[in-house]
This record gives sequence, C-alpha cells and structure tokens, in this order.
Amino acid sequence: MFVSETGPDIVIRGFVLAALALIWVTILIRVNGLRTLSKMTNFDFVMTVAMGSVVAGAVQADNWEIFAQAIVGMGGLVLVQFIAARLRSSSELIEQTIQNEPLLIMRDGKILRDALKQARMSESDVIAKLREANALELDQVRAVVLETTGDVSVLHGERFDEKLLQGIRNT
Repeated sequence: MFVSETGPDIVIRGFVLAALALIWVTILIRVNGLRTLSKMTNFDFVMTVAMGSVVAGAVQADNWEIFAQAIVGMGGLVLVQFIAARLRSSSELIEQTIQNEPLLIMRDGKILRDALKQARMSESDVIAKLREANALELDQVRAVVLETTGDVSVLHGERFDEKLLQGIRNT
C-alpha cells in the first residue's frame, strides 16, 4: 500500500491509517458535537461501540478502497445518530420506540427484588455499586436506578427531590 516491502509497509500503514482515522473521527465529533460518543441512551452506546469497530476496520485496511469505505461508514454512523436524535426530540412515539426506560432497583434503603429479577442483577451487584458510589448506610440510599445505558445511578443523602425519579419504571 505504501512501500513494496511487507515489514515496513505494515508499520507505516498502521501508523498512517490510525492517524487518519482518528483525525476523521475528531472532525466528525467537532461537527456533530460531543453527543457523538456519549452514552446518554442505549442508541448512543451502540453508536459508540460501532464507531470503535469501524475505526478498527479502517486501521486494518489493506487498500484505499476499504479505508475509504470505513471513513464513509463513520460519517454514515454519525449521520444516522444525528437523524435519530432529531427524531427523538420531535416525536414521543419515536422516543419510546428507540429508548428503554430506566428501572428503579432500590428505594429508601430497600432492594426491590422483582426489579432485580427483571434487570437480571444480583444483590451483590447492587452492593458493589453502592460501595462504588460511597454510600455509607443503606438507610441513606434514596434510590438506585439501572439507567438505559446499563449504568447504575445511586442517589444517597439526607434529602431527595422526587423529580429525579421522573420517567423511571417502577415494577
């Protein structure tokens, strides 16, 4: 692709294609915004994983056509995410179709067993997340939420605004 000898070509190609792919992703992120690689929704998460996969494919390309296809694919992913975000913000039906609801798995220090089953989580998973969030006492934990991205949010402290649980599914 770059030089006739295999060894130097592999090294040069690896560095050059990696640099070009990362420059292109950076340009796409600058044009589309930071949301491009966010994990705000499950759709965004899938987009981030897909983008990483396409970048890996671009770096491994053994000819310019394959590299160009990967570059176009990255642009296509960003365009689809942009369109999906616009549609989600303009239509409640599309929002409900694309987006999962977060799930309440603990409330006021009590683990919600049915929610754990639904989420396919164990009590030890919840306890680990509580430790991660520096929760010191179970009775100070106001809510634990399995977010749409698979992240677990722990809300703890003495006071709590119920507004934080809007749109969360409660089994």
